[in-house]
Amino acid sequence: MTALTDAQAGPSAAHRVGAPVVPAQSVGAPRLDVVDQAGGGPAEGVSGTGCRLCGSARVRSFLDLGATPPCESFLGPDQLDDPELTLPLHVRVCERCLLVQLPALIAPEETFREYAYFSAYSSSWVAHADRFVADAVDRLDLGPDSFVVEVASNDGYLLQHVVARGIRCLGIEPAGNVALAAVERGVPTRTDFLSPELGARIRAEQGPADLVVANNVYAHVPDLVGFTEGLRALVADDGWVSIEVQHLLTLVRGAQFDTIYHEHFQYYSLHSARQALASGGLSVVDVQRLDTHGGSIRLWARPAEVAGPPTPAVAELLAEEAASGLTTLEGHDGFARSVARVRADLLRFLLDARADGHRVVGYGAPGKGNTLLNYCGVRPDLLAYTVDRNPYKHGRFTPGARIPILPPERIAADRPEYVLVLPWNLRAELLEQLAFVGDWGGRLVFPIPHLEVVLP
Repeated sequence: MTALTDAQAGPSAAHRVGAPVVPAQSVGAPRLDVVDQAGGGPAEGVSGTGCRLCGSARVRSFLDLGATPPCESFLGPDQLDDPELTLPLHVRVCERCLLVQLPALIAPEETFREYAYFSAYSSSWVAHADRFVADAVDRLDLGPDSFVVEVASNDGYLLQHVVARGIRCLGIEPAGNVALAAVERGVPTRTDFLSPELGARIRAEQGPADLVVANNVYAHVPDLVGFTEGLRALVADDGWVSIEVQHLLTLVRGAQFDTIYHEHFQYYSLHSARQALASGGLSVVDVQRLDTHGGSIRLWARPAEVAGPPTPAVAELLAEEAASGLTTLEGHDGFARSVARVRADLLRFLLDARADGHRVVGYGAPGKGNTLLNYCGVRPDLLAYTVDRNPYKHGRFTPGARIPILPPERIAADRPEYVLVLPWNLRAELLEQLAFVGDWGGRLVFPIPHLEVVLP
């Protein structure tokens, strides 16, 4: 099979590739059964803060980060005098099902029209994907007759390893510019948003998938039930679904509030993820803990009718979540205090560094960094610039904070006293990449889970 060549027309052609997007049921268009906040039940077209999983109108505050721009809305030089859209970044928790969630204030079509994130620029992430594929091949006995589908396949960072093993595969990626990079890697890619209709269409055209992969996308879908139904439509009746998502337990324990942004609509415990998958007819049968993104979980799910009993790992993690309070409403309280401490420590450090005449620059321009910078009120007077390996971001400015983004070589040229590491979750990789900062006595600064200044 070959990739759909229309993807090479670029971002403007994203919704013309393959089957058209189904607006009312796609990831990019939340269903109209949004809960009426007056408590009267579903009300078509009403946008509010009711639970998108169980429909309850009873949601309460989990963390309020104020109002910020969408974290991937990087600015060009010609936009610096323009006003920016800012939206509330106020996370709630459902009192009934305990799903932690944000209101769907932005449409994913806006986020993915021309996406700035390319997974392959992180060597550790590509290696992580390679290990996953090797494990899945052994675990599920995948071979030349198998079919693997990845949803939100980005630039082919994962499926390139499937292609290399001679296994038939397909990527589904909504961002046309990113899908083009996957096509150039030889990864068959369909530019679209997953919906139940699209899942059924691909199944009819190419057969059911033995494995459906949805890594770091399950948080990005406002139509949670529809997306889950799309996964079920793709997977074979005896197949597997693998999902990686940041774990709410580690998010809370590590004060990882910077992973909260408008494009992430929900934040999962295993407890709430099981309920979300059940809404589409899938059952969790195993779970693995991962170090990625500061602490994630990999969920292995199957169609409910063939799932069978879960492994002991599922019961163990559910028990740990219960002991930490995440299976009760009251157990979700207190997170805001930890977040305020992170902000106070970072601002104190930056202000002291400026007072001492020291220069602080950033490393990386991830979405999480924009949440951190905007919540903490960091501007170019405290952080002169940041650098990033992704050339797409060079010459642009971070949303809200408007920190210039430069090529990585700028750090060695300027020899700053401190480098603030914004993708702190890649610590091991970046300690190696940034070892040269120590050549002139520079220090690396990690802001989360607590402020740490280290000599690389």
